[in-house]
Amino acid sequence: MADNKAMRLVRDEPMLEEEEEENASAPVDGAVEEPQEIDDADDSKAADIDPRPLEALLLATHHPLTKGRLAELMDLQTTGPIRRAIQKLNAVYAETNRSFRIEQVAGGYQILTLPEFGDHLKKLHQREIDAKLTKAALETLAIIAYKQPILRADIESIRGVACGETVRNLMEKHLVRIAGRAEEPGRPILYGTTKRFLEVFGLNSLKDLPQSEEGLQVQT
Repeated sequence: MADNKAMRLVRDEPMLEEEEEENASAPVDGAVEEPQEIDDADDSKAADIDPRPLEALLLATHHPLTKGRLAELMDLQTTGPIRRAIQKLNAVYAETNRSFRIEQVAGGYQILTLPEFGDHLKKLHQREIDAKLTKAALETLAIIAYKQPILRADIESIRGVACGETVRNLMEKHLVRIAGRAEEPGRPILYGTTKRFLEVFGLNSLKDLPQSEEGLQVQT
């Protein structure tokens, strides 16, 4: 990631944690909730479907759609045909050497470009990405992602600087949420990442975060 100019350190404003807790109940931007589970125990007997409507739905959305949500939108009684239609579409994409596939992201499905085209897309989007997340924000977000649930004091201990303003900005971007309160005096707030975080970074779950023996690792 490109280096950014160092940010001026900003001390926490009064009542920061109280304001953050009030905002915690706000819905995550664009996150797709899993509808009531559709029984697909006997989906092998379900007829195959025309995959084109499913493809159209995935092309029209900016966020992942779960199998249950897709089945609901297509008036299906089981998710089995959805799974087979996705497999059929991906086979067609591979046979015709297309630059994208249907992938699992944040518990749902989304059409994504292949990694080999990353350099081209990076040139297109780098300026926008840099404007949205500073180096300080990326460092703070990485700590929260790997160490969650984590106290702000622990984040600051790792980074060595005050980060209340940075955490606030990440919450405003719906990348970080309040994950609860610690069982210790004062019940300080614990922070974690959101489903929007998984969507932005193209992850299906936190287990997909890069692991390093020398760097941060996901808490288990």
